[in-house]
Amino acid sequence: MPKRILQGEVVSDKTDKTVVVKVERKFPHPLVKKIVRRSKKYHAHDENNQFKVGDIVRIQECRPVSKLKSWRVVAD
Repeated sequence: MPKRILQGEVVSDKTDKTVVVKVERKFPHPLVKKIVRRSKKYHAHDENNQFKVGDIVRIQECRPVSKLKSWRVVAD
């Protein structure tokens, strides 16, 4: 089964080897049909601490690395 890949913006890099990535999605409201924006934050594993706040990154599903981290940053 292929692993999901999401794209988002780094909003925090304070913890060691971890970045918090805000992923935004847009979808039409089922009743009103207006485009609605929803966002969610994911903790992702960043082995070399190379990504900083404001960077646009891609994250991929992986096995659980810790309690909150089940994603890792994909280096393109």
